Amino acid sequence: MTDAPKHPVEPDPATELASGSSAIDPRDFRNALGTYATGVTVITAADADGKPHGLTCNSFASVSLNPPLVLWSLGMFSQRLAVFQNASHFAVNVLGASQQALAKKFANSSEDKFAGVEWTAGRGGAPLLKGSVANFQCRAVDRYYGGDHVIFLGAVEAYAYDRQEPLLFARGGYGRFIDS
Repeated sequence: MTDAPKHPVEPDPATELASGSSAIDPRDFRNALGTYATGVTVITAADADGKPHGLTCNSFASVSLNPPLVLWSLGMFSQRLAVFQNASHFAVNVLGASQQALAKKFANSSEDKFAGVEWTAGRGGAPLLKGSVANFQCRAVDRYYGGDHVIFLGAVEAYAYDRQEPLLFARGGYGRFIDS
């Protein structure tokens, strides 16, 4: 770790959140964020025709226990943005340590990500992936715009989990938790 700060000394509040005006190098910032290990999820929803959609996401976080609220974010230029903006519900499927291939499948831009994937319809038709270590069925409550992402806030209406080992992501790669 270096002692040199990687941020501007005196940010200008008027332009700090404006696109392209940051003194922080985006690639280096991404590398720094990558030191924070996260779980791996597949966020799913159904479109107006009932077709399932999903994407791999590691920006999932708990917001509140009472009421039960969670959030996740999606890039403004994602091909799936309209599906999630218009969906009444979404599901957060927390992947297990053995589901790395599933994480990669939903991370790519193929059209039929659900081919060969076992799932059942949850609330609002949002797919619940078989074998995930947890799932959270959420009613879409609100959306917030933050930089180059949309932040989705969901009210958890139902959830399920087991005690299987979760899949982790850090420094651009997948891994496992080692209990000490």
